[in-house]
Amino acid sequence: MTALPNPSLQFANYAERLNKALLAIDFSLIERLARDMLTCWKNGNTLYLCGNGGSAGNAMHLANDFVYGIGGGKLPGMRAHALSANPSVLTCLANDIDFSEIYSTQVKLFGKAGDLLIVLSGSGNSPNILRAIEAAHQLDMKTYGILGFDGGKAKAMLQTPIHFAINDMQVAEDLQMNVGHMIMQWLKLHAQEKG
Repeated sequence: MTALPNPSLQFANYAERLNKALLAIDFSLIERLARDMLTCWKNGNTLYLCGNGGSAGNAMHLANDFVYGIGGGKLPGMRAHALSANPSVLTCLANDIDFSEIYSTQVKLFGKAGDLLIVLSGSGNSPNILRAIEAAHQLDMKTYGILGFDGGKAKAMLQTPIHFAINDMQVAEDLQMNVGHMIMQWLKLHAQEKG
């Protein structure tokens, strides 16, 4: 039986890869998303988030942060909705239409011009993510993505891709949360100034 690597070295390596990827990003892209989210919030538009697997969980976590967390108890939160949140809707659409349409169908139903879509994806190639981007563009919504690996097809389709060139799904998913929490704290500061 092969000995497992030293845990401390493994953990330090993980932290180093996460930190290196985060510091390599163009922060002006995150600032652009933050400012568009602030406009969305002020105008009463809706933010939609979607992803698959761990990214679906991240979408739900971040929707919670933007619905409540940014207001800081002083201002109403943002209209934020994770398209991955309702298993009844997801299983119905996947069963009756196709899994590739689980997000685009919701975007077409709920989305409006001025709304925002953020896709969270490691590969950037999931058909349901690509269809959601297409649907959002048809409605004149702004589209952003937080992507890993090579960015996949989504990178070219999105108006603003935030791409971390990291070939590690767990680090890619951590980076989604890092970006979301950076923006959450910036928006919360705005609320505190207004409060």
